[in-house]
Amino acid sequence: MVYKKHHCYQTDEQHGHRSGLGSPMALPGGLLTRGEEPVPLKSISVTLSIREFVAGVSATLNYENEEEVPLETFFVFPMDEDSAVYSFEAEIDGKKIKAELKDKRKAHSIYESALSNRRQAFLLEEDRYSRDVFCCNVGNLHPGSKVALTLKYVQELPLEADGTLRYVLPAVLNPRYCRPGSSEDSCLNMKTPVVPLEELPYTFSMIATISSQHGIERIQSNCPFSPMEYLGDDKTSAQVSLTEGHKFDRDVELLIYYREKHTPSVAVEMGQAKDNPVDGLMKDPSVMVCFYPNIPEVESPVICGEFVFLMDRSGSMHCPISKQDKSQLRIEAAKETLILLLKSLPIGCYFNVYGFGTSYEAFFPNSVKYTQQTMEEALRRVQLMRADLGGTEILTPLQIIYGEPSIPGHPLQLFIFTDGEVTDTFSVINEVRRNRTKHRCFSFGIGEGASTSLIKGIARVAGGTSEFITGKARMQSKALSALKRALQPAVEDISVSWDLPRGLSAKMLSPEQTVLYRGQRLIIYALLSGTMPPADTTGEVCLKYMLQGKSFENRVTFSLQPKPDDNFTIHRLAAKSFLQTKDMGFRDTPAKDKKDVLKVSIDCGVISSQTAFIAVNKSLNKPVQGPLARRDVPRPILLGAASMIPRFYGGAHSKPSSSYSPPASQPTRTNHYPSVSYQQDDYKPCRPMISKEMCALVFGDNHLVQLISLQNADGSWYPDENLAGILGRSLEDLLAAIPVKDANSSSWATVLAMVWLHSNAKQMKCEWELLEKKARTWIRIHAASIMQELVKAAIAFTKSSVDPAIFAL
Repeated sequence: MVYKKHHCYQTDEQHGHRSGLGSPMALPGGLLTRGEEPVPLKSISVTLSIREFVAGVSATLNYENEEEVPLETFFVFPMDEDSAVYSFEAEIDGKKIKAELKDKRKAHSIYESALSNRRQAFLLEEDRYSRDVFCCNVGNLHPGSKVALTLKYVQELPLEADGTLRYVLPAVLNPRYCRPGSSEDSCLNMKTPVVPLEELPYTFSMIATISSQHGIERIQSNCPFSPMEYLGDDKTSAQVSLTEGHKFDRDVELLIYYREKHTPSVAVEMGQAKDNPVDGLMKDPSVMVCFYPNIPEVESPVICGEFVFLMDRSGSMHCPISKQDKSQLRIEAAKETLILLLKSLPIGCYFNVYGFGTSYEAFFPNSVKYTQQTMEEALRRVQLMRADLGGTEILTPLQIIYGEPSIPGHPLQLFIFTDGEVTDTFSVINEVRRNRTKHRCFSFGIGEGASTSLIKGIARVAGGTSEFITGKARMQSKALSALKRALQPAVEDISVSWDLPRGLSAKMLSPEQTVLYRGQRLIIYALLSGTMPPADTTGEVCLKYMLQGKSFENRVTFSLQPKPDDNFTIHRLAAKSFLQTKDMGFRDTPAKDKKDVLKVSIDCGVISSQTAFIAVNKSLNKPVQGPLARRDVPRPILLGAASMIPRFYGGAHSKPSSSYSPPASQPTRTNHYPSVSYQQDDYKPCRPMISKEMCALVFGDNHLVQLISLQNADGSWYPDENLAGILGRSLEDLLAAIPVKDANSSSWATVLAMVWLHSNAKQMKCEWELLEKKARTWIRIHAASIMQELVKAAIAFTKSSVDPAIFAL
């Protein structure tokens, strides 16, 4: 059977034209139009303000009805799932109407009633199945009328491994795979026409102001921006703007470098006690604590674990990671990353690899012990991987993985790589949440438009980390960084305590922290209740944790004088933090949590799956006249999506392997992989049986990947023609140059490989330092006494300028 990825689409007749659901589009907006009618959306403008690590965003969409009939329009736009949307307003012909946040069912009822009475109405809501997609209805836009729709939100900015802050304005919303027979009331289920980028009828602009007390060093972007302009002599504030002509072919990304390393901080924000006498999150002062715990890098006494890699092999993985020239295909980047990960695993652990689409396949029937033989078999299967398994159905393989018996002494570490094009987002997150006590999950979103709701959600509920690979970002370095974290000893007994004046207490709003990683930031939200002390009083908050039996703590002293903020930024972010732990979608949120979600959402004005913004133009003197016509705005063709022909198909779930026999009642599909037999507990370093031509065929002409693929499971290299070819020498020359008589030839080959890495791939060390660590350990055991001679000879043989001192054992 040929598997092709499909998306759930519907016609207007199937769906109903006033359902509150719209069409996939690029942010922040976009509706689509039929025929030659004028497009109502004229321009999109974004104002961004970043203070330290918090972003405030105001996005305005300007519409104009140039037709002679009233219009109802729809748009759908992506939003980072960390965004707390707290304001939505419409300006119609110079008159502002501020929307109210209400129960979603009530908001829909008000909207339908307004349209029935020919009144102008506006509805903004979160998609029912993913919190990173929003849709907006504009009802009864009368002929000649202009309207500006503005939404505002705040969000925390993620911290990159090098300390950089990353802001992303999502501009790409790819069609998302929908399982046959699944619910159809998602705004992602509607078919959307596409147009070439140069034919988009609306413009886009963005201006960003960045400020930090630490000073701004530089700002980088993946899109053409104006040169950074400092707004003062102290370089604590700067401004940049997007150059004209931006196309919706990529997310807009800013990387912000501050002059000093981040330091712990506490901010106290005034509440609404005077204006809001009812108890709730907005009444009392709120606190945001930001820790940068200095967790030491330590060696784990025993390296263990079960490492399972879940790889997306759906049709869309055959697209490039980005629109940039020579951008790697998603599936090829995933394969190269998987090779690096497999080579970096420690001897003695267990591992397995799953590929998923509409069906799924496993390399082995169960996780196997990491040996030379199992590693080589896995590498052979990696090179056969293709983006050929249809749609993106991740839930079933997850359930299979969680259903496998645990391996005593080897905690499960799950690595998920996907372009995130799914609609059952909350079902997947809930499945990961249900199994959070038995594993940690590290997730990677591949390519523009990956669902932030899925990628961030599954990592958050399972104590892992999430990463996004777009533009020139290398998946390999981010995956290896996550593996290093997974191999670090666990931080235990994490606790937060407060030292506050008598009569004042702190109520935590953030979920209990169970996992901390080296280099990671920790943000905590709390409410201060009781009597606030005089202005010059201070409080203290302390983070404590244990690492390998040692106790560590971070303390921060802060002023207890709350500062006013008209936008109540900290309160909104605190509410968002709370909602992320309770809100599992319109249908999937447990009944016991829906009441809390609804109350917090409405009290704080932060949208949730249970609420929607609704505005009705009550000042309109007379009803809108004439029949109502629907108009949608086109979206651009992105990442080869036009070649993805949407169609339904079936597919059987299977878990094939050389020794797997499913029950008679379970259908199977052809096993793509060759048969293999091995003994899990046997390990004997052996000469890899792979020709020079096969090495190039399997691993391409990338010498770094070729060299890594040749490393043995124990960390050594074998002297063969493949290694010699990478070094640019003959095998005879390589063997003749062994500097120590009777030395183990593998010792010589291993040192040569290490010298090559330091000479030719120094800038990519983060990707190979784990496997080099294995090589150093092997050398320490087998050739420590002659290491110095081997290194000196290897540097001469390769004509390298590497300093021998870096190889000190």
